[in-house]
Amino acid sequence: MGNIQHANAKTTPRIRKEIQESEERISELASRLSLNPKTIIKWKNAGRTEDNKSGPTIPKSTVLTEQEEQIICEFRRVTKFSLDDVFIALMDEIPKMTRSNLHRCLQRHGLSRLPKGDTVQKEKKNFKEYHIGYVHIDISEVHSEQGKAYMFVAIDRATKYTYVEIHTSMTQAIACEFLENFIEDVPFKIHTILTDNGAQFTYKLLAEHLRPKNKMHPFDLVCEEHNIKHKLTKFRHPWTNGQVEIMNKVLKAHTIKLYHYETLDALKRHVMSFLLLYNYQKKLKALKFQTPYDTMIQIYQVNPEYFKLNPESKSLGLNNYFIKL
Repeated sequence: MGNIQHANAKTTPRIRKEIQESEERISELASRLSLNPKTIIKWKNAGRTEDNKSGPTIPKSTVLTEQEEQIICEFRRVTKFSLDDVFIALMDEIPKMTRSNLHRCLQRHGLSRLPKGDTVQKEKKNFKEYHIGYVHIDISEVHSEQGKAYMFVAIDRATKYTYVEIHTSMTQAIACEFLENFIEDVPFKIHTILTDNGAQFTYKLLAEHLRPKNKMHPFDLVCEEHNIKHKLTKFRHPWTNGQVEIMNKVLKAHTIKLYHYETLDALKRHVMSFLLLYNYQKKLKALKFQTPYDTMIQIYQVNPEYFKLNPESKSLGLNNYFIKL
């Protein structure tokens, strides 16, 4: 890596070395190199070719005291917290500390990066496996020139088979209708559904005094009617339902993120076209390079009890919801 010279420097390490090794007189060197004689004298007697380091001889903070720096360094060594965690933990104890002077403090003491052997490695847990019929459901917002709409998405955890409906509103009644249509569409038995805490799926988001007394949510009634267990994600933990969150991103990346739709029907038809490709033709790495439909058939051949009917009898084409468009 080359040395960075001062912007106004007239000499380089090579010229300085030439000055030190030359037997010419000062005036001759100054004339030949177009330098000030004082510069020639300086580098002749310097005994080095590099610039002196700038900055204080002993770096120290102008804000933090020596005792506060010792507290920060010891806390970092013991806890092995990240920069932001150290800042949050000590900000009340050391009011003058900012994130930037904390970073400089750790750099001065060689603690800006912890050794790899000292970092705490969290034990990786395997994602719990469920047989076919464990479904993730979510609602996301989409747009066309006609305005805002809502995309209801359901995806089976085992096969990645996906079902989508797009509506202009997201009421409890529409959520129930979506679930009924999905149950009718798939050939396998649904045993568990995971949703967030939205009002379309549960009353638990409401304050205790606002929840209806002795009344079951309509979505739960549909689940109970079909012997389905309805599970909810932890409040403010949307990543718990990450399977369908990722599918939302995939659907949007191939539709509204790329194209402009004049009508809502145009958006619906394009989404359906993508689903036909995704469910029946796209080979997924997560399924060992099988399509969701092929995976469904393989599971049926081993465990037919998980199904209402043979998936091979399912017609490849528009589902009932999109046929009505």
